[in-house]
Amino acid sequence: MLTYVLIIIIIISIVAVFAFFTQYKKVAPNQVLVVSGRKKYTVKTPDGTSKQVGYKFRIGGGAFIRPFTEKAETMGLEVITVNIKTPEVLTDEGVPIMAEASAQVKIDTNDHSLALAIEQFLGRGSEGIREVVESILEGKIRAVIGKMSVEEIYKGRLEFAENVHEAVAKDFANMGLVMISFALKDISDTQGFLDALSRPRIAAVKRDAAVAQAEADKEAAIQASIAKKEAEIARLKSEAEIAGAMWQNESKKADSQVEVNKRKAHADMSYEIERYKIAQTLKKEEHLVKMIEKQNAIKLEELEIERKQKELESTVIKPADARKYQLQSEAEAESFRFATEAKTKTEARRLENQIEIERIQSVGHAEAEVMAEKAQAFTQYNQAAIYQMLVDVMPEIAKSISEPLSKVEKIVLIGNDGNLGTSKITGQVAQILSQVPDVVESLTGVDLKKILREKLSGDK
Repeated sequence: MLTYVLIIIIIISIVAVFAFFTQYKKVAPNQVLVVSGRKKYTVKTPDGTSKQVGYKFRIGGGAFIRPFTEKAETMGLEVITVNIKTPEVLTDEGVPIMAEASAQVKIDTNDHSLALAIEQFLGRGSEGIREVVESILEGKIRAVIGKMSVEEIYKGRLEFAENVHEAVAKDFANMGLVMISFALKDISDTQGFLDALSRPRIAAVKRDAAVAQAEADKEAAIQASIAKKEAEIARLKSEAEIAGAMWQNESKKADSQVEVNKRKAHADMSYEIERYKIAQTLKKEEHLVKMIEKQNAIKLEELEIERKQKELESTVIKPADARKYQLQSEAEAESFRFATEAKTKTEARRLENQIEIERIQSVGHAEAEVMAEKAQAFTQYNQAAIYQMLVDVMPEIAKSISEPLSKVEKIVLIGNDGNLGTSKITGQVAQILSQVPDVVESLTGVDLKKILREKLSGDK
């Protein structure tokens, strides 16, 4: 019973742990976990007032969701890229143009904005947010284009982006969104206004570029001539300076070579003298080294001889002595064992012979006593007793004679004298029994017929 209770407790514990882990919800750092259904929570608005909502939220991390009473949902906080391409829109000057722009939008993470975004976009995902943002941005871009000229839009793209940002800020804030960046990619028109607008400027730029190129070429030519003249003067001056420097250098080199030769001669003589001294010193050192080597070699040889002698003693002499002692001990032990075994076997054989002799003697004495008692008993038998013994064995003799017939499974008698087969068998058995007295008389000399007549007539 206790075992069943423990099993039930373990199962309940496992189910509880499993339920706990399944009800614990985790979200990534770029996600918000929204838990609703249990009680009211307070959210502060930008003006400082409080607002009651029926959900709580958490950016990243995890929370335990109570079963049956709470519900958990997630909403992404990643950046959403929105591409806008407007149809033809009239500018402030009435020129129809088309604009292409891109913006990056995400959910604002302050409590009030996040609450607004949860209420409006929870369950719709990134695509739902993108659809709303595209619709708002397209309208605001059209509105900003209608307030600016083509030149202002073309030259002031940064100002255009700021105007769009200001236009969408309030709408996005009401939905808990914030625009991170906006860029006007391109503007175009189908009437050729932008192309015509750019032609004078392009021509002027080309003219200014040609004039500037000519001026640059003239200035380059002048500067090139001046530079070439200065370069030639500098080259000649440099060559003269190089020649003078080379002459001075050669003179100094000659003086230096003389001094070098003198120093080299002194150095060579000093080198030879020093080399001779070093050679003599080396010879002395070599002689001392050879003497030390010879002494060390003699010592090593003596040590080697001593080592070999000890090695001979440890590996040959001592093992031989040990082997000799072992062999002697084994021989003595074997000899003692043989002698002991021989002595034991001899003693055992003697005891066996003695016991056998005593046994034979006992058997002989017993048989002799039995024979003597039988002889004594026979001496006491009279003729009548002997006859009685013979009469007593007659039934056994008849049984022995008829016993082979009991072993025969089937007897077939052939004859036509008219007698029954069974009478023939009994007759033959009776005939054999009638021959028994004659056989006994021929073997023992006892006349059974006479004994039987005497018994029947009453004579002794």
